[in-house]
Amino acid sequence: VQLQASGGGLVQAGGSLRLSCAASGRSFSNYAMGWFRQAPAKERDFVAAINWSTYNTVYADPVKGRFTISRDNAKNTVYPQMNSLKPEDTAVYYCAARRTAPLTMQITSRGNIWGKGTQVTVSS
Repeated sequence: VQLQASGGGLVQAGGSLRLSCAASGRSFSNYAMGWFRQAPAKERDFVAAINWSTYNTVYADPVKGRFTISRDNAKNTVYPQMNSLKPEDTAVYYCAARRTAPLTMQITSRGNIWGKGTQVTVSS
């Protein structure tokens, strides 16, 4: 299984970015595909996840109403659309996959398959 993240960059506060996570190597039916982020000197935190088969989504409280996670089956890609970005959203963003429910992925990251991170920097 390979997860390739892209789309990070520098954006001003209030702006938008869309990240991508291209997944390959197996069928992801019944998998949760998610995003986590890690700011300097902080733990890696859950951001959002989507069930590959049911489209069920879960969001962390700090991003609810601003981030939207979606997927494109034809491209095997998961996208978090990030709007109204704030300086506190600055972090390295990682995509993850695991054969579990999105809510379970929110509770624990144990067992996640990880992609490489992509840096998101929001300037004030």
